[in-house]
Amino acid sequence: MQITRQSEYAIRTMLELARAPRGEYISTRFISEKQDIPEDFLKKTLKLLVVAGLVNTQRGAYGGITLARDAGEIYLADIISAVEGNIALNVCLAPGYKCPNQPGCPVSRNLARAQQAMLDELRKESLADMLAN
Repeated sequence: MQITRQSEYAIRTMLELARAPRGEYISTRFISEKQDIPEDFLKKTLKLLVVAGLVNTQRGAYGGITLARDAGEIYLADIISAVEGNIALNVCLAPGYKCPNQPGCPVSRNLARAQQAMLDELRKESLADMLAN
């Protein structure tokens, strides 16, 4: 699994929002310029973050984007899942996939442990933790 550019942009956007005072709306233009993210691409990424319940948007002169939850409650796994969908190292580990080689596949067991280790790492530090370090 490789994290896409869109996930990278989403992470950088979320960190930028986490730097702002809680509840303050930040413009897409500001984030775009500060993080060097094309504004049109940023808007597409933000739609995914809104659907996932990670950010709120507000239109108007004082509008923009803000975190929907406290930065201490948002983890890299949340952001990547919002953009990429369920995180799975292989299709056999994706939720709902019916692998014909189950239940005794030794490869699947090893990949499942690796996937769990990766998810545990992605859930170790919140946005707030990352900014504090």
